[in-house]
Amino acid sequence: MKYVMLVSHGEFAQGLRNAVCMLAGADRDDVIAVGLKNGMGSNDFAEELKKQIPEMKEEDELILFADIVGGSPLTTTANVIAELGILNQTTMIGGMNLPMVLTTVMSKDFMDLDEVLKDAMEGGIEQIRPFEVAGDDDDEEDL
Repeated sequence: MKYVMLVSHGEFAQGLRNAVCMLAGADRDDVIAVGLKNGMGSNDFAEELKKQIPEMKEEDELILFADIVGGSPLTTTANVIAELGILNQTTMIGGMNLPMVLTTVMSKDFMDLDEVLKDAMEGGIEQIRPFEVAGDDDDEEDL
């Protein structure tokens, strides 16, 4: 199985998981979210991660998204993953948004992992752009 894990500062990971499950049409056991809560130490966060990371079989993979490259949630999770001996089964990506994670969740089970991640990162970047609303000026001139 391919699992998607989201880690973040605060409640961002849980909120993103909620949105992904809403758009994917189901509450998904293969999408895991853990947030570093305000005032929580890295040891407590590591213990929470150990509870949430599924027991991985040799053929399983973990796709990890974190909110910030080099942030405590990502570095602590990387340490826990190494400690659990599943580093070679894990792909880690720093920086995450809804299009990236949704693309990954929806395509991970039928596409090659490299292609999934390529599509996810391209889609995530593509969705970051200004949004402009067309003005109503043209409609008023027609009256």
